[in-house]
Amino acid sequence: MCVAGASGWPAVRGMTIARRAFRSGTRITAKYWFAVTPAANDGALRLAATIEDARATVDKMSGGKLAYVYVANTGNEGYDGFVRQYLAQVGKSGVIVDERNNGGGQVADYIIDALRRIPLVQMAPRYGENFALPMDAIYGPRTMMINEHAGSGGDILPYMFKKYGVGKLVGKRTWGGTIGSGQVPQLIDGGTISVPHFPIADPDGLWGMEGEGVHPDVEVELDPKAFAAGRDTQLEAAIKLTLAELKAHPPKQIKRPPPRTRQGKADPPRPIVP
Repeated sequence: MCVAGASGWPAVRGMTIARRAFRSGTRITAKYWFAVTPAANDGALRLAATIEDARATVDKMSGGKLAYVYVANTGNEGYDGFVRQYLAQVGKSGVIVDERNNGGGQVADYIIDALRRIPLVQMAPRYGENFALPMDAIYGPRTMMINEHAGSGGDILPYMFKKYGVGKLVGKRTWGGTIGSGQVPQLIDGGTISVPHFPIADPDGLWGMEGEGVHPDVEVELDPKAFAAGRDTQLEAAIKLTLAELKAHPPKQIKRPPPRTRQGKADPPRPIVP
C-alpha cells in the first residue's frame, strides 16, 4: 500500500484524498474523491482473518472459557503475535496454542516459559477480589495444535511443550527439520549459500527430532471436505480435549484467607512445603 494525502490533510495509508467545496447560499457541501492503491500481497490480512475466525470458533464452542493463540513462526513475528494474543486473553480458564504451519526461526523457550507459569503467591487487596501472581498467565489446561507443515523452530516448540509437561499435542506429526543454518559469509557476487550448522539435541544428550518430527498425543486429520465447508476438524478436537481437561483438572481457585486475629503479633510459623 502506498501513502499519499492531499495538501492540508493527513496522509491516509493507500489512499489519496482530494476535496472540493461548493457554496450554495449559506450551506457548504464538500465532495471527496478517493484513489485507493491495492496491496501487493494480502497474505497478512488473510492470516489475521483466519486467526480471528478460529478465535471466535473457540470462544463459541467453549462458552467463552478457552483462549486461542496462533504462533506463525518462532521469530519476531511469532513472538509479537503470541504476546499480543495471549496477554489479551489472560483470565480465560484454558488456552489452545495453534502452531500449525509454523515457519520456524529460533528456539522459542520464551513461549514455553510463559505457558508454564503457575500461581506463586496471591495478592489480597483491601478492596476487591484476590488475584494470583504472576498476573499475565492462564493457569488452566494448555493444548498445542501441530501439523506436518510445522518445522525447525516449529518442531522444537511442541517438543519442549510435550517434554516439560505443559500440555497435550493434537494434530499430525511435525515436519522434522531441526538443523539450523548460519555462520556463512556472503559470496563475492552478493549471493548466499545455506550450510547446516546448529543441530538440536535434548538436555540428556539424545537426538530424536531431525527427520522424525514430534508426534501428537492425539492424532487428528484435517478433513478436507469439512474444511472446505468451513469446519476445522483439528481445532474442534483440540477444543473438546481442552474442555475435558478443564472439567477433570480445573485451575485452583484463589481463595482469600480468613481475617487475621493476631492483634499486632507476627503470623504464626508455617512450614514451607514444596
